[in-house]
Amino acid sequence: MSERLAIAVRDALHVAQRAAGPALDLAIRLWLAQAFWVSGIVKLHDWSQALYLAQYEYPVSWLDPLPAAWIGAGIELLCPPLLVLGLATRFAALPMLALVLVAQFAYRPLDAHLVQAALLAWLAVMGAGPLSLDRRLARGLPDSALPFAKPAARVLEAVTRLGGPSVQLALRLLVAGIVLRSGDPVGSVGALLLAFGLGSRLVALALAGLIPASAALSWPLLLGVVAVFGPGPLSLDHLVRQSIARRWPRLAGTTPPLPEDAPHVVVVGGGFGGLAAVRGLAQAPCRVTLIDRRNHHLFQPLLYQVATASLSPADIATPIRSLLRDQGNARVLLGRVVGVDSDTRAVRLEDGRAVAYDHLVLATGARHGYFGREEWEPFAPGLKKVEDATEIRRRLLLAFEEAENSDDPSLRRAFLTFVVVGGGPTGVELAGAIAELARHGLEGEFRAIDPAEARVLLVQSAPRILPTFPEPLSAQAAASLESLGVTVLTGSAVEAVDESGVTVSGTRIAARTVFWAAGVVASPAARWLGVEADRAGRVPVGPDLSVPGLDNVFAIGDTALNRGWDGQPVPGLAPAAKQGGAHVARVIRARLEGRPAPAPFRYRHAGSLATIGRKAAVADFGRLRLTGAAAWWLWGVVHVLFLSGMRNRLGVAVEWFWAYLTLRQGTRLITGPASAPTAQAAAPPVPALERAS
Repeated sequence: MSERLAIAVRDALHVAQRAAGPALDLAIRLWLAQAFWVSGIVKLHDWSQALYLAQYEYPVSWLDPLPAAWIGAGIELLCPPLLVLGLATRFAALPMLALVLVAQFAYRPLDAHLVQAALLAWLAVMGAGPLSLDRRLARGLPDSALPFAKPAARVLEAVTRLGGPSVQLALRLLVAGIVLRSGDPVGSVGALLLAFGLGSRLVALALAGLIPASAALSWPLLLGVVAVFGPGPLSLDHLVRQSIARRWPRLAGTTPPLPEDAPHVVVVGGGFGGLAAVRGLAQAPCRVTLIDRRNHHLFQPLLYQVATASLSPADIATPIRSLLRDQGNARVLLGRVVGVDSDTRAVRLEDGRAVAYDHLVLATGARHGYFGREEWEPFAPGLKKVEDATEIRRRLLLAFEEAENSDDPSLRRAFLTFVVVGGGPTGVELAGAIAELARHGLEGEFRAIDPAEARVLLVQSAPRILPTFPEPLSAQAAASLESLGVTVLTGSAVEAVDESGVTVSGTRIAARTVFWAAGVVASPAARWLGVEADRAGRVPVGPDLSVPGLDNVFAIGDTALNRGWDGQPVPGLAPAAKQGGAHVARVIRARLEGRPAPAPFRYRHAGSLATIGRKAAVADFGRLRLTGAAAWWLWGVVHVLFLSGMRNRLGVAVEWFWAYLTLRQGTRLITGPASAPTAQAAAPPVPALERAS
């Protein structure tokens, strides 16, 4: 085995454990909790029967039936909820473990009891995984004012460190014993290998096919612990790994810090593509510097929910430094890039600093564009960053306040008219959210006006909304919007926008609140590099996403014009940016390690989703198309899972659940000036390519 292959195997095992470990831990807790909870509920439902069984069917010789029944039912009812939440998991698992052992040795010995005992012992010694309250509290609890918090944390760490190897050995021996008793010759060989801890992960996966009928679910969970978390130090696998690590120190993670003259990869932009590129270089022999003008990574697909008061900015934004905290070769710089000197290979920042690079990845994204009518921007803000969302929220909520204060019917109607320009996913989602806010979220909060009377107009110059979706889904989306009260104007071009309204195909519409979702323009990356851009400002790239004519310079995401979608331009979507970032990382690693370059980039389209409103969405997966509630639930699950950080996932899920039940948005805050924009107050227009970076 070569060092490169050994490191690749190690990295694959780490990735598998990080990906599957939290889900497996949660599945174990849920399975154990439901088994005990059901038993406790049955006893509580018929207490006299529970007492009878404790006295005659499964008596404990050294305990009276009445206390035995009370203790058993109490454990079965109180401990499972803690196990589900992952709160005080170790202390909840201990009495459950004791109850199982009593059932095994004082009542009836069963393999199912032994499996439950093994999994409970695992939880008691190792604690709960990342998807638990214990793990969330572990960071701050030891240093809190609670008495004995720090000593208790040290004791629990010692229990895991000292008891973990023994528990892992016991798990392997239990599985081996059960398989050996089955008499299967092939299984017996695997059982012996597992007992000695040789090839443990692969053997555990192979033994998953030998599932006893009496333990259909518990058996895969038990084998999953061995397959995902490994056999532990008391195994031949561990000895083999130590032997390999002595030969190749990099495998053991003992490599000294990278020298200052190590190849330097600079990534500009902390969006989906930039982060994917940085993470893809985590194990590469190079230094990585991520430069962004903001300190946070933003989940743009949910930005419209901040704009319509459904979520707060913190729900969809995560500090970049926290995301890269554990990546030792990565550094984060806060700064605004204003140019690239490809001759000296340096990135120039606004404050005069220059950052030298050996490889450069431009993932600077895009911003809203006005097709040469930049003077419209003060009156029709777009939606690309947190500041845009909070400004739209301010104008949206302020319009209702101004309507409440006005005695002029025509002016009140203008304040209650909202125009969204652009019928793509952002425009559709924004229009639907505004309509729901007006009809449900603000119900009963005003006296002079009825927010439900607000007019929401969606203006689209194309013949239909959502033009990238199949026509039947576009028609369904339009029908859903109209059922919410949104007026859809297709085949209509915006000809003028000012502080008092818009002109659409020759018709004047009095509206004090206009939002722009009609187009985007790329960052000035093409100008920085001195290359010719397309009409949207994107940088043409080659099959490996490198910029032709420039050594070791790459562009990804909205910055790049890439035809890696079967000859068509790759769409400006988050999955496309992530795939591009991961591909560039592979290309750079291959160059650094002297390996052949990977195959040309090919975008794999996973599908398109757009939500319209409550229980209304459309989903396109090629042959599979969904509409209505099914698409809406799928949209919600996908967006929650793609958020960065567990706090954001849980926070958004709770916010959505609360809003779904109560029809109330919780972040209706007006920040900034409490007045509408005026022509005199509007800043002079600046060309889009000069502003973006």
